Amino acid sequence: MPILVFGLSHHSASVATRERFAFVEGRISDALKVLRDSGTAEEAVILSTCNRVEIYAATELEPHRAFTALQEFLLAHHETRELSRDEIYTLQEPQSVHHLFRVAGGLDSMVLGETEVLGQLKRAYDLALQGGHTGARLNKVFQRAFNVAKHIRTRTNIQRGSVSIGSVAVELAERIFTKLTERDVMVIGAGDTGEKTARALLSRGARSILVSNRSYEKAVALAAELGGRAVDFANWAGEFARVDIIVSSTAAPHYVLDRAKLEPLMKLRRNRPLLLIDIAVPRDIEPEVNLMSDVYLYNIDDLQAIADQSLLQRKAEIARCEEIIREKAAALLGHGDRGHRRTSAEPAFGHE
Repeated sequence: MPILVFGLSHHSASVATRERFAFVEGRISDALKVLRDSGTAEEAVILSTCNRVEIYAATELEPHRAFTALQEFLLAHHETRELSRDEIYTLQEPQSVHHLFRVAGGLDSMVLGETEVLGQLKRAYDLALQGGHTGARLNKVFQRAFNVAKHIRTRTNIQRGSVSIGSVAVELAERIFTKLTERDVMVIGAGDTGEKTARALLSRGARSILVSNRSYEKAVALAAELGGRAVDFANWAGEFARVDIIVSSTAAPHYVLDRAKLEPLMKLRRNRPLLLIDIAVPRDIEPEVNLMSDVYLYNIDDLQAIADQSLLQRKAEIARCEEIIREKAAALLGHGDRGHRRTSAEPAFGHE
């Protein structure tokens, strides 16, 4: 029984479209029952994340008919008729199996090589399995996908290095302090990138978070989200002695921190190492502070350069990963790689 994929992702659809067609997790099992009861699929799994909505279906229907039915199911479930053919993709075997393996291995992700999607895929499969919506065909291919993801992770360097600003900041912090469990972080400003960087540091064990912003209300709101404490913007320097890492992302037109202001503050710290992460444009921190002892300053260009280098290293591994996927898919399907290979953005209702 062939396996088909019908979906939309960050490759093909805007975030607004992805939001409109996202499935609430608590309703997925019922949706799968509706799909199977309609006769469209004998077995099915629905993967719904912020970056993709995909239906994996084992069906006896002729592919074009199945894809039409899958689209009707998606539109009916979300009570809309608004879906462009350019926003969706359809895949038949062996490309459908290749695609599943690429998703599991992080090769189809917005952040190349990331592992979060593997956990999401396992959760989606488990929901379908527990609801009795999978059978021998999908059980086998999904178990193989998880095995392929492990193989890619252990046999290649696709996950090597940090490729986001937040993860680079964590990498730098761990180089300087080794462990973050006894380190305190201050976020100056309440921008999105600053928040993500703070969350990344917290996820690796940072002890506490202080948030300071010109709008005290925004500081209080972000501090509450991060489980930290808000500090009045006029008094943030008073907290300086206990802070080890500062993430600055204000919209100030001038330096928030310069060498003249930092030198007396460093004496209060007894020259403990200080990591300054300046992700503001224009910059918040005067470059000259990097000349001071025990001060480590990185601006947004520094962080992006590190991330770009890591991304290049990851891209160099893609060919090895694709070869693993082709071999594993051919072994599963019992034949060589038929036809041409496509990316996930296969035109709707295309034939392989």
